[in-house]
Amino acid sequence: MRYRISLLCAFAFLIACTPVVNQRGYLEDKETTAAIKPGTDTKTSIQEKLGYASTTATFGNDAWYYISQTEKQVAFFTPTVQQRSILAVYFDKAGKVTTLRHYTLAQGHLISLESRTTPARGRELTFLQQLMNATPASSTGMQQTNPGGGAP
Repeated sequence: MRYRISLLCAFAFLIACTPVVNQRGYLEDKETTAAIKPGTDTKTSIQEKLGYASTTATFGNDAWYYISQTEKQVAFFTPTVQQRSILAVYFDKAGKVTTLRHYTLAQGHLISLESRTTPARGRELTFLQQLMNATPASSTGMQQTNPGGGAP
C-alpha cells in the first residue's frame, strides 16, 4: 500500500513538471510567401495574402513584421523562448514591396522587441500580508468608517 502511494506521488510530480510548449503569433505559409513579388505587390495585396502584420516600423523605413515564436514553460517558472521567426516586408515610398527578409532568434538584435512592463501603483504585498489584510476585522477596538466621509 505504501509503495503504491509513493509511486502515485512520483507519477503526479512527473506530470506536474512536464513542459508546456506554446506556439504564438503568425504561422507562415511558404507558398504564399514565395508568391510575393518585389516591385509589383503593394501594401493592399500583402494584407490580402498575409493578413494584418504583428507590428509595423515606427521610425525610419516603412516595414511590416510578421512575428512567430515558440515558448516553453516548466511548472511555474518563467517561459523561455525556444524559437522565433520574423518575416519582414519592406516597402518603398509608393507602397510597393522592395524586399522580404527572414530573421531568427539569433538575429534578434536587429529588431528589438520591447519587454518592459508598466509598473502598478502602490506596493506589492507578500502572501502573508495579503492573508492578514483579508481577515475580517473584529468589532472590538476597530471602528468602521465610510471612506467617502459620510455616515456608515
